[in-house]
Amino acid sequence: MTQRTIDELLFHWRTVIGKAPPGWARNFALSIQKARRRPDWHPSSKQLSLMQQMVAELFIHGADDGEIDVIERG
Repeated sequence: MTQRTIDELLFHWRTVIGKAPPGWARNFALSIQKARRRPDWHPSSKQLSLMQQMVAELFIHGADDGEIDVIERG
């Protein structure tokens, strides 16, 4: 998986929110959207990893093919 910068991830974030299935993935995406408004916000390493995975799913499956499957890592 290509490592993207936070700015690149956030550029695609509205699409991630739109494609995330209801439940945990959508709630996570919305929580990042809310948190990013704070000027001092930076994602934790776990958040960043999940954000990278969710954006990568857009490119693996295409932005128009439906839901994003997120596998939570421990």
